[in-house]
Amino acid sequence: MPPLNEPPRSRIHRAYHPAHGGPEPKPLPHPAPRPKADPAPSRWAYRMQRLMLTPLFRQGLRLGLPLAAAFLIGSIYFASDTRREAFNQTLSDMRDAIEQREEFMVKLMQVDGAGEEVAQDIREILPVEFPVSSFHLELDHMRDTIAGLDAVERVSLRIKPGGVLQVDVTERIPAVVWRSAQGLELLDDGGFRVAQLKSRYDRLDLPVIAGADADKHVDEALRLISAAAPVSGRLRGLERIGQRRWDVVLDRGQRILLPEDKPVQTLERVLALDSITPNGMLERDLAVVDMRLARRPTIRLNTNAVEELRKIKADELGVTSR
Repeated sequence: MPPLNEPPRSRIHRAYHPAHGGPEPKPLPHPAPRPKADPAPSRWAYRMQRLMLTPLFRQGLRLGLPLAAAFLIGSIYFASDTRREAFNQTLSDMRDAIEQREEFMVKLMQVDGAGEEVAQDIREILPVEFPVSSFHLELDHMRDTIAGLDAVERVSLRIKPGGVLQVDVTERIPAVVWRSAQGLELLDDGGFRVAQLKSRYDRLDLPVIAGADADKHVDEALRLISAAAPVSGRLRGLERIGQRRWDVVLDRGQRILLPEDKPVQTLERVLALDSITPNGMLERDLAVVDMRLARRPTIRLNTNAVEELRKIKADELGVTSR
């Protein structure tokens, strides 16, 4: 039941309703109309959108911006000499720590394939103090240094497990003794110098070649020496004449003068003639067998042989020598 002093609800509604004599309700104020937004972007927004659609710009923004920031930070950090020296020292310590590890240390050098004298020469020209880090060894430079030795034909270097510097050497094998204005030298079959020779008696097992430019024709000289095998006991050597041709020098001062062309075949002809001559042509008192002109070979007798020949002819003619 409502309170006594409260009017009925129906009265309240009628009193405030315009139909019952109430005041007219005030109209609600209408909000001001909003201006319509322009759907088109601004000029700068349009340009940024176009730039972001460019692949090169996006890639440059993704990579270039971090790099530029890193470069700026690094420049600021390394602007200080103290920080720069500390950074370099840290890098140097890290590098030394890696290089000086036990597995990278070389403790000794082993030379194989070389004689005692050549091995000693190799150790002298490579003054390496062991132990040393393998990072401090310049193998290419060391190989070129060893290959510069006259007695070395080929060389290879490698670092074996266990800290061993392995040096494999192939020595040049002396084939002839070259007598030149500078003295006696040992040459291999290719004409390369092997070593200096003090005395001919140190290598009596090797043939002798002489003359200027003889070292450039060692292969031809070896073929001539091989062809002269029937008279090897009398062979004293080969002499290069005029840088063009060879003379075969035998004992008793005999010489076989060979032509510039086909000297081996010419020497074989002379030796074949010697083999079919009674008592041997070269066993007679001859001084020179001149084969420089293949169509006109010439034989030169010694002085004693000429005198004997004159006596024989004089006796045949019945003339008494004076």
